[in-house]
Amino acid sequence: MCMDYEGSGMGWHWLGWLSMAFFWVIPILLVLAAMKYLMGGRRTNAPDDEKKPDALAVLEEKYARGEIGREEYLQKRDDLKRG
Repeated sequence: MCMDYEGSGMGWHWLGWLSMAFFWVIPILLVLAAMKYLMGGRRTNAPDDEKKPDALAVLEEKYARGEIGREEYLQKRDDLKRG
């Protein structure tokens, strides 16, 4: 007697491959997403130099606006150049 018939489930072999792919792809994607979140969250689009104005430039602007006097400007300028 022949047991080979269409309903034996042989057409479902792709389901096993698909489940195995999900078994490996989903954890890998989760690990990559976690790495991106942990490492990439600290970065910004602009480098630090572009975000923060130069201390000397800020000092010069304050002096130009008259917020600080000449003596204070010269003292702070010298401190910035030394440090």
